[in-house]
Amino acid sequence: MAAIRLTQRRVDTLRPTKSIRTVRDAELKGYGVRVMPSGRKRYFIHSQNQGHRVWKIVGDAAVMTEAEARGRARSLLAALRDDRDIETESSGDTLFETVAEEVFSRRRWKPRTLGVNRIYLKRQILPVFAGRPIAEITCEEVQRWFRSLHALPAAANRSAPILSVIMQQAEAWGYRPEGSNPCKGIRRYRQKRSERFLSPEEYRRLGMVLARHEVRHSFRVAALRLLLLTGCRKSEIVTLEWRCYRDGHLFLTDSKTGPRTVWLCQAAREVLDRLPCASRFVFPIEGLRTPWNWLDAFWRQIRAEAGLEDVRLHDTRHSFASMALSSGETIRTVGRLLGHDQASTTLKYAHLSDATVRETVEALAPLLSGAPS
Repeated sequence: MAAIRLTQRRVDTLRPTKSIRTVRDAELKGYGVRVMPSGRKRYFIHSQNQGHRVWKIVGDAAVMTEAEARGRARSLLAALRDDRDIETESSGDTLFETVAEEVFSRRRWKPRTLGVNRIYLKRQILPVFAGRPIAEITCEEVQRWFRSLHALPAAANRSAPILSVIMQQAEAWGYRPEGSNPCKGIRRYRQKRSERFLSPEEYRRLGMVLARHEVRHSFRVAALRLLLLTGCRKSEIVTLEWRCYRDGHLFLTDSKTGPRTVWLCQAAREVLDRLPCASRFVFPIEGLRTPWNWLDAFWRQIRAEAGLEDVRLHDTRHSFASMALSSGETIRTVGRLLGHDQASTTLKYAHLSDATVRETVEALAPLLSGAPS
């Protein structure tokens, strides 16, 4: 955050941006002004008191001069140091949608996650909470909203964390009292698991069908083979770049759980080595309107020919793990192969040798390559 000596002239010249702009005073520690995307400006204090962060609004720049705000801030900060109660301008009139937009403009979600979260915000959250002062939204209201979505458990379970993030930030920015998140205690709906695991025989049938399409649809077949041979997520394969493939590994810099290394068996390396390097992407996606979905239609065709209509693309990842476990591999080994991000899992396989991982992917190759026995 920027730090300058605030004056009336400087406050007047501050211009809004697409996200919240916070400017701290270089002279009075803990005092500053916040410029909202709407152009509204508010003076604030931000300090520590008994181990707790205190963020309070001093006043609105439209009705209070900078000199008045500075004097008020100095008194409030002194009161905090003396452990006296302080009274500031209420921020309870700030509407829910205003804070929600501030959160979405500042939160560092990946582009696809941001897009999906905006859909849930628009469809499930704003119709209920838009127009309400965010400080007045209660736990009972949130619980009632969550119960109203019982017919849409997946949407409810996805929307609740988004609402919780908005409320957490509202606390951090002084729009709600600290510790008042009304989403606490929500118990998500149980959903029927739809996981499907491929058997060795189904892998062989799938491999035979892919072989029939090798010439006409080489790129799509190669992408499916990599999914089968690596246990990667679809997003990691369809957007794979050549720079990530070196020394017989995939070095993914931006996977769902952060950077990770994917160990490739010989069959997977052969798939990649046969592909032309005509683009920075292994599977060229430039110009495609839906780069995330270009493989889906082809997969539906392949699974139908193989008699596997109930198998989703993501089930290839589950099946990879299941096949590894059934082959005698440990949960720690499989966790490393799949790039799990849970701390407990990471601790278990953090010191696993590279040789163990290499032996595992090589042992899986005959089953996952689709070669006839």
